[in-house]
Amino acid sequence: MKKTVFFIALAAVLSVTFTACGDGGRTLGSATGSIYECLVVIPDHPLEQAMADPWQADNGSAYAENITSTYKLVAAAMGTDMPCMPQVEPCFKLAQVAPAAFDDFLKPTRNILIVDINPDKYTVVKAKTSTDVWSTPQAVYRIQAPNDTALVSWWLRYGDQVREWFVGQEMLRQATFYRRQPNPDAMQQLRHDYGYGLTIPEEYVFVKDTTLAGDIRVFLCCNDKGPMRRYLTLYSYPYTSQAQFEPDSLMAMRDSVIGRIITGQTEGSHVGTEYKVMPPQSRSLRPLREDDGGFYAVEMRGLWKLYDGEAMGGPYVSHTRLDQVNARVVTVESMLFAPGQKKRNAMRQAESILYTLQMPNEIPAVTQ
Repeated sequence: MKKTVFFIALAAVLSVTFTACGDGGRTLGSATGSIYECLVVIPDHPLEQAMADPWQADNGSAYAENITSTYKLVAAAMGTDMPCMPQVEPCFKLAQVAPAAFDDFLKPTRNILIVDINPDKYTVVKAKTSTDVWSTPQAVYRIQAPNDTALVSWWLRYGDQVREWFVGQEMLRQATFYRRQPNPDAMQQLRHDYGYGLTIPEEYVFVKDTTLAGDIRVFLCCNDKGPMRRYLTLYSYPYTSQAQFEPDSLMAMRDSVIGRIITGQTEGSHVGTEYKVMPPQSRSLRPLREDDGGFYAVEMRGLWKLYDGEAMGGPYVSHTRLDQVNARVVTVESMLFAPGQKKRNAMRQAESILYTLQMPNEIPAVTQ
């Protein structure tokens, strides 16, 4: 199991809606730009190919262009393909600007990566993250390096983590939005029947609550508004050993559960995991917030398809955790069906719901 540390096209006009106060009592306007877009402020220095070769060798990068400059090195990580998608879509859409052109018009952008290379100011590479600096919601990642060589060495080691930090910030924003527009009835039913907390957005409709053989309990919701269909599934089963968290075990359980609760129109058709075209990927996760406490979770990401029926498929992602109170394994999964459409933003939005899962011991007690 691979373990990792988990962590624009710009708007034409700036928002004049004041929403928050920044440092020193400053009033911040709304951030510009769209979700999963990032402005990279960096001097675009040319690089010798040998300096960037380790990125492609060590990371198996499919980045199409030769990495010939500092910006292209950054773009190789920030704009890499989102994993386990049926079509190629980058993790972030990027725009690049030189430091001298980073003016007040651009500062409200929602995601900004600033790379400052200056041998007169710095002796080692330093990095700092900030939020809501010039607008809200906004994420700013600053990297200070004495020279190109030091930047390349640092980026080869930490570039993926920088990208995942920005992904995490977008996840937090989306989860916060969903908390403001919940489906309280579905959430209450899940809490009452299962004991788990989960933010279920108002556009998701409760579909099924059932128990399968082997004491497997399944809670299913669906959002079929608009041209896309999104499934949100939670299922739990008795914990017997740590081996249940291995990818093969998780996949076998997924195929058994999802295949029995989501079917096609053709008799005998059922949803299963696509293994041949793109094998599922797994990794361990950390909370998005440091104050969320420590927990162990496994992320599985891949493609699903409809077997013995119509030609249907799409991406899915799941989180699996241990309910220590009840000794049960708990999986919550988002699955997307959006034929002929871009899926990155919708999939990431659905994925953010998974991070809101709370075990029984994590749900705040209700005060009288």
